[in-house]
Amino acid sequence: MTEQSDMPEIDETEAPESERDERLEQLEAENADLKDKYLRLMAEMENLRRRTAKEVKDANTYGVTNFARDMLAVGDNLGRALQALPADVAETASDALKTLLEGVEMTEREMINALGKHGVTKIDPEGEKFDPNFHQAMFEIPNPDVPNGTVMQVVQSGYVIGERVLRPAMVGVAKGGPKVQKPEPPLQENDPTPDAATDFEQAPSETNEGDAGAHVNKTA
Repeated sequence: MTEQSDMPEIDETEAPESERDERLEQLEAENADLKDKYLRLMAEMENLRRRTAKEVKDANTYGVTNFARDMLAVGDNLGRALQALPADVAETASDALKTLLEGVEMTEREMINALGKHGVTKIDPEGEKFDPNFHQAMFEIPNPDVPNGTVMQVVQSGYVIGERVLRPAMVGVAKGGPKVQKPEPPLQENDPTPDAATDFEQAPSETNEGDAGAHVNKTA
């Protein structure tokens, strides 16, 4: 007669299946973590590539900034040399002097062309509205016939290199003319009527554009 044991029977498949589920969850978690690290690494590499490309581009564009700024002083001296001789004297000058003047003019043109090949562009703002980002006001010129803040005279030409100001243009600015009016945006359906808007809005304060000379441009 076989004796029966009082101990409960053990399901031998339960423990291994539980371990497999636990191991599977662990692997999935590790896989998700590795995927996240991979995506972060790819994003960092792309940002590094973009920064490097921008630095290389800026180096190519602005690497000659200091040299170009020094060459502008040379160009200014060439221009002064040409302006020092009155036009009537130049017309009656000897052949040797005319040849010298033509050589100076040619040297000035060649220098400007060489700077242009390296992204240096001349600013000639006469007749334009004063812009403190590119112009430096030296004095005011009373003139009621043109809008206030119009550049009336260029004392010294300005230059930009790429998107940066190499040297601001030194200018004389008109004072006393009519203000430059900005066009008003069209009313939308939900906007208040002009009569209602005046009850809540304050009149815009006028800015003295004649004080443009207080602006000092920042060069690259």
